[in-house]
Amino acid sequence: MKCSPKIYSCSSCGAVAKYDPDSTSLKCDFCGSATEIELEGADIHEYKLDNDLNRSDALLPNTEIKDTNCINCGSNFSMEQYASSTLCPHCDTPIVVDFINEIKPEAILPFSVTHKKAKSIFADWIGSLWLAPNELKHIVDTDKKMSGYYLPFWAFDTDTTTDYQGQRGDIYYVTVEKRVVEDGKEKIVQEKEERIAWSSVSGRVSRHFDDLTVEANKKLPRSILSSLAPWNTKSAMPFDSRFLSGFESQEYSIPLKDGFDRAIEIMRREIEDDIELDIGGDRQQIDSMNTNYYDSKYKNLLLPIWTTHFKYKGKEYHYAINGDSGKITGDRPYSYTKVAILVGTIALVVAAGVYLWQSQKSTTTTNTVQYQQSVYR
Repeated sequence: MKCSPKIYSCSSCGAVAKYDPDSTSLKCDFCGSATEIELEGADIHEYKLDNDLNRSDALLPNTEIKDTNCINCGSNFSMEQYASSTLCPHCDTPIVVDFINEIKPEAILPFSVTHKKAKSIFADWIGSLWLAPNELKHIVDTDKKMSGYYLPFWAFDTDTTTDYQGQRGDIYYVTVEKRVVEDGKEKIVQEKEERIAWSSVSGRVSRHFDDLTVEANKKLPRSILSSLAPWNTKSAMPFDSRFLSGFESQEYSIPLKDGFDRAIEIMRREIEDDIELDIGGDRQQIDSMNTNYYDSKYKNLLLPIWTTHFKYKGKEYHYAINGDSGKITGDRPYSYTKVAILVGTIALVVAAGVYLWQSQKSTTTTNTVQYQQSVYR
């Protein structure tokens, strides 16, 4: 699919302008001029979920590859699947194209963590990892491997009511007799033992979910994206493609229905907590629960992520930083050499402790024998 490129130019000198998290404006790398991104009067629109879930087949992701060209150097190239902004592979000029999926982004949380700050966060985190391979530290010095992405998320608002049935357990104690042996003699003692009295319960709990975010793209593993939460969605702004200039961005590749199914999993865990609190007592057991969702709305939201990855011993490891809060998460490999050294060191410490204990015991025994002998003399 052929897509027309957009480039944002500096109002002072005409050079390419990029979004700058420090000044929250479009900034020119050539002359340093900054142009504020004004969004007065713009609203963030939310859509009724039921309406679009019924037509989910029509809202499937468009898998066509976008072909475009660079206005700066004139080269033609194909963008990564689902990409909506990128850097020219020949001259690094920021390129933005139109979104082609039917559901367009309604909101964006702009980067507030700069590339320099992201590298500092990453370096500090890598330095704090015990037993990590030395190869990890080389990534910190490689600028091109730390990329800024706006990735799509589904954000859901919904009210819920849940009817449940379960069991409440209340702890009580009974006194029992036990036979024990003390100083070689058997005797009977009384001890208290815990018992649980179970009773059937039922009830209803209600909860409102606001801006529950779930991933809408598979660019990064789910475990990584989930760990970057919470997101400050209240600071999100109406979508404007100027925020994309200088950053990579993606459209959704996970359908709306799949996103809501994932949201239901997350909501279920929170609702279970509410039910257990409602049941009360010392122990709780949920036998059944039936949740109704109503007044449900959604929006497509772009969130900022700094990310890098590398391969170690044939396995790929991903790292990501929340581009708003600076929270970092990632997989981590272990250096087998460092692990072996640590295990060896622990073994030596344990062995030394055992040796000292045995030496002290032997010395004590010897002194005792010598004392007894002197007494008998």
